[in-house]
Amino acid sequence: MAATGNPNPNKATADTASDPTIQQKSVSLWQDAMYRLSRNPVAMISLVILVIIILMAIIGPYMLPYNYYSNDLMNTNKAPSAEHWFGTDNLGRDMWVRTWMGARISLIVGFSAALIDLVIGIIYGAVMGYKGGRVDEVMNKISEILYSIPYLLIVILLLVVMEPGLPTIIFALAVTGWVTMSWIVRGEIMQLKNRDFILAARSMGASGSRQLFKHLLPNALGPIIVTVTLSVPSAIFSEAFLSFLGLGVQAPVSSLGSMINDALQGWNLYPWRMWFPAGLICLTMLAFNLLGDGLRDALDPKLRK
Repeated sequence: MAATGNPNPNKATADTASDPTIQQKSVSLWQDAMYRLSRNPVAMISLVILVIIILMAIIGPYMLPYNYYSNDLMNTNKAPSAEHWFGTDNLGRDMWVRTWMGARISLIVGFSAALIDLVIGIIYGAVMGYKGGRVDEVMNKISEILYSIPYLLIVILLLVVMEPGLPTIIFALAVTGWVTMSWIVRGEIMQLKNRDFILAARSMGASGSRQLFKHLLPNALGPIIVTVTLSVPSAIFSEAFLSFLGLGVQAPVSSLGSMINDALQGWNLYPWRMWFPAGLICLTMLAFNLLGDGLRDALDPKLRK
């Protein structure tokens, strides 16, 4: 008796292998985002630059046998050399050590302020977006009032009233810095809370907190990560500006902003005192912004292929 069935058992396998749709490997949103980020040369170069800056802020001050606060009046305003790689300032302090100490201060302020903005913004924005109605209206009005007050005015007032120092700067920058994050989270939550997967979770008896932390916030991580990345350079610039005005960290602690302020006197004669701290601020902010743009493109579902 002749055998019945598929006369060519390998046909289905051959058809499957030749079909690019079936052959394509399934990837998650994050895998696809990381792949597309890795294909963005500008973002990857920016990431490498940031890693180098962070490492140098940690180890850079210990690469030369000097400290950031000792004066050496016999070696004032020395040009960059093998002994002093970035030269010295008007008090004979090594510019290499002070520049990387200033970078450390700027990065601590930037990351700390961004972390506080992240926590407060997520909690506040998630409550606004999930509750909606009257709660959302009242909370949104409060955030609008805070946002309408000039940002630097609040920071300067707090720094004048409170004792100057690094914790004061971080607190002052975080007072209103979370508002933008809260609006981002609110908008994402309001878009997601009526999706089918949330309605299904709700019908299965999931509590409000479980819906928020298990389903809503994980699906809103893309815009949140991008916002955090872009808020770090904003905090770094604000700290440098406040230190330039004399409202930041106090001497002898070095800050990139205060170093630029010190370099204003005689910068025509000693330009290296301005070049290195100003160039490092520009490079750090540019790298963060370019990385943030790359993350935004990588995490945008509309650009997925």
